[in-house]
Amino acid sequence: MTKKYTAAVVQADPKLFNLEGTLKKTAQLVEEAADKGASLVLFPEAYIPCYPRGLSFGTVVGSRTDQGRQLWRMYWENSIDVPGEATKELGKMAKKAKSFLAIGVMERDTNTRGTLYCTLLYFGPDGALLGKHRKLKPTAAERIIWGEGDGSTLVSFDTEIGQLGGLICWENYMPLARMAMYEQGVQVYLAPTADQRDSWQATMRHIASEGRCYVMGANQFVTKSMYPDEVIELENLSDQPEVMCRGGSVIIDPMGNVIAGPLFDEEGILTAEIDLDAVTESKMDFDVCGHYARNDVFEFKVR
Repeated sequence: MTKKYTAAVVQADPKLFNLEGTLKKTAQLVEEAADKGASLVLFPEAYIPCYPRGLSFGTVVGSRTDQGRQLWRMYWENSIDVPGEATKELGKMAKKAKSFLAIGVMERDTNTRGTLYCTLLYFGPDGALLGKHRKLKPTAAERIIWGEGDGSTLVSFDTEIGQLGGLICWENYMPLARMAMYEQGVQVYLAPTADQRDSWQATMRHIASEGRCYVMGANQFVTKSMYPDEVIELENLSDQPEVMCRGGSVIIDPMGNVIAGPLFDEEGILTAEIDLDAVTESKMDFDVCGHYARNDVFEFKVR
């Protein structure tokens, strides 16, 4: 096991609603992170093809519009199959960089061809797709355009750089979902998000302190002008601010200390040293699923 290594969090905008362009930019950013010595690279939630911030998809309670359906089709067309051609490309990026890669994508249901899942993909440094996690509970209006995952993808991965796992955005507010990760012994906890609020920073620090693990939070930096014309033609964004997502990517150590970031209002790549011995040391006085658990009082089960 490699106990000390560099991890990187990428904060950037994708080429919104443009799968091919986003894959090209992803390859560049993975290479940049590798040049910084990263053995683990994390991208934000829904990075491919984008988190559709500010878009209503023509929905109000009780009705939908034809324009909104067209916009959703554009979103679906630029999302990916898992596995598929895009995952092959992502695997090649990880292999070239000799790094573990975790990235948020919009995953198409290959059976129905009509459902999208907000998914976190994991790749090994050999280019293999290790697995995926589908977001259990899309938040608010996300539920109109995304399906729900289930317990089968509450996964973590035992790797030479530690136990990797995590949750997507507001899943991290679900105490039982977090416990499912802690029970798997996660040492490096990945938290791709779309939450740009200051309060999210407190959540990242809490999870690190609670789980006694490193926490890597990744968000996008997106402005209104980045949306392509064909989206603007279907959705009125005039009431949206120019900076639609200011970021806030961050890396926290197992004692809840910020060791990189938070990064706001620009693109960038954060790096920090991961020391797995620090994870072990942090659990001397608190191990949420070990000596600090009261299994005689509480019972926890994942279906």
